[in-house]
Amino acid sequence: MKRWETRLFHVSTISVSVSGIVYFWMKYLMKNDDPFSVLNHPWQPGVFSLHVISAPALVFVVGLAVQSHIRAKLTSGGRSNRRSGVASMLTLPLMIVSGYFLQVVVSPFLTQVMLVLHLSSATVFVATYGAHQIVTLRLRKSLRERARRSVSGRQLA
Repeated sequence: MKRWETRLFHVSTISVSVSGIVYFWMKYLMKNDDPFSVLNHPWQPGVFSLHVISAPALVFVVGLAVQSHIRAKLTSGGRSNRRSGVASMLTLPLMIVSGYFLQVVVSPFLTQVMLVLHLSSATVFVATYGAHQIVTLRLRKSLRERARRSVSGRQLA
């Protein structure tokens, strides 16, 4: 992936993830003293709007990643960091579809089903994406150390 694609992927993932977590906390974990209010926090609509607006950016960047990163990694013979990458990408369709349906279903039962699907797939995505980034950083550090050792080994000879 190009550097700008990687940064856009990180920014959109962080934006969607943080806004989703904050919205969940405001909607389901906070309690309002006003029995007539439908909001638990005054920023709740804004946080929800940020979540809904940044989600298409993530979907767009996933499309870029499929073209420039995912397809190349899947067709190459290398196996490094494949499990976490595949796991995070397998959760995306369920997270995206359930997120869209969550906004349009009217049945309380279907709303609950979409909510559970969205929260569970999003949790798995965030965890596996985070793991993928950690493993990537460790692999890069290991490669730099190997390169440094090989260069210093040649200098000694």
